[in-house]
Amino acid sequence: MKLFYKAGACALAPHIVLAELNMAYELEAVDLATKACTSGDFRKINPKGSVPALLMDNGEILTEAAVICQYLAEQDIDSTLMPKIGTIDRYRTIEWLNFIATEIHKGIGPFFGLDRMMKNAEGKEEYKASALEILKAKLGFVSEKLGTNKYLLGDTFTVADAYLFTCLGWGKFIGLDVNAWTNISDYQKRISERPGVQRALKEEGLI
Repeated sequence: MKLFYKAGACALAPHIVLAELNMAYELEAVDLATKACTSGDFRKINPKGSVPALLMDNGEILTEAAVICQYLAEQDIDSTLMPKIGTIDRYRTIEWLNFIATEIHKGIGPFFGLDRMMKNAEGKEEYKASALEILKAKLGFVSEKLGTNKYLLGDTFTVADAYLFTCLGWGKFIGLDVNAWTNISDYQKRISERPGVQRALKEEGLI
């Protein structure tokens, strides 16, 4: 399998899953500004023009971080990264994946394109202030649900943790201080120390 990625972007989540499962994989970096990669025009690989994109062994392309994470975890029947079908923990994991994708990821994403979206400096500052307050409320919810647990589902690291960890890493670029929630900053540090996470971070040149 080959994962198309941009260092530090949301493709880091499935990259972490690949590393955690010790799967055989290749990486190919994408320049999102020019849509160029070693294979050529990335838009011919993923017409959406965004990462991640996973080239599967059967030649098909799979996109969307939450979906790729789930697909990868299910390739290993012994993995605990995705709870078993029929268990409530499985639906809790999917619930978290959807929340992270729609409330955290999509809440942070516009910060990186504000210069293209808005030319008015005052308007940009107003948007940032408002969006940060919304994000803080979402992280307050995460903090409450996380409590003193090691991971989102208790003592078991899942694909939802890989995705949330990735999004939390963007906080420093948009003025969002996750240290405001001690349990979240501890959670972030705990995940960063996992061997699979360390491997993924090193392979993307992030540490």
